[in-house]
Amino acid sequence: MLFLTTKTYRRPKKNAPPILPLLALAFVLAMLINPHLRYRVYRLLDYPFHSQEYEHFGIRLPEPFHIHGIDVSRYQQQIDWARVVGTQVRHKRIHFAFIKATEGSAMKDPYFDYNWKHSRQNGLVRGAYHYFLPDINPQHQAQHFIRTVRLQSGDLPPVVDVEERRGMTPAQVRRHLKVFLELLRRHYGVRPIIYTNRDFYKNHFAHQPDFKPYAFWIAHYYVSELVMPDSTTWHFWQHNDQGRLSGINGYVDFNVFRGDSAQLRQLCLP
Repeated sequence: MLFLTTKTYRRPKKNAPPILPLLALAFVLAMLINPHLRYRVYRLLDYPFHSQEYEHFGIRLPEPFHIHGIDVSRYQQQIDWARVVGTQVRHKRIHFAFIKATEGSAMKDPYFDYNWKHSRQNGLVRGAYHYFLPDINPQHQAQHFIRTVRLQSGDLPPVVDVEERRGMTPAQVRRHLKVFLELLRRHYGVRPIIYTNRDFYKNHFAHQPDFKPYAFWIAHYYVSELVMPDSTTWHFWQHNDQGRLSGINGYVDFNVFRGDSAQLRQLCLP
């Protein structure tokens, strides 16, 4: 007898795309785009001995620093400095404030005069900063800052915020910045502080002997500690841009000073 058999043909299955790597990639992209999500992850993963949660401030404060401060600009508008100074949580309070004064060769922060005056009246150590535009004449920028900011005994040295190249090469940025810094040093009699973020520092100032004498204020968020890419010692660390504080509407940047209150005073103008 002849037996006929039939066999059903089944199309081979295609391998399903790996869902976990795709989800992980999507999560990383979301963290890059959304700073609020990035900070939430940081708060979940950070080691307790590196920082402590302060619900009143809405953020973690890095340990073991004791001198805390903020920096403000027009985004915080007119600030109630009495409430800022009066806020103390578990022995943590605000000791100093950096206030934006100028940008480029013409722009003045509309809230500078008020915040500059009232921060000092309420007992804070204050500092004024200029947002530096490398492609604009550094002499004109220095003159603009000098016309705007009158420093007094007890104030922090002037600060230059440099964090973009605007089409200039790193060497051109450094050259123009040195002109600006020297003009401020001659006028105020003290070496200015340089503010920048860690990546910009790494690409423009690391291993540059001409900038070793300057005090650096470094922005580096959502990490438990600040590690510099060279042997330079930082003085101020802007560690968070999601802080909350009585007397200020909206978010405010939080900073720490690497030292005690006596060392902070020594850094100020005599």
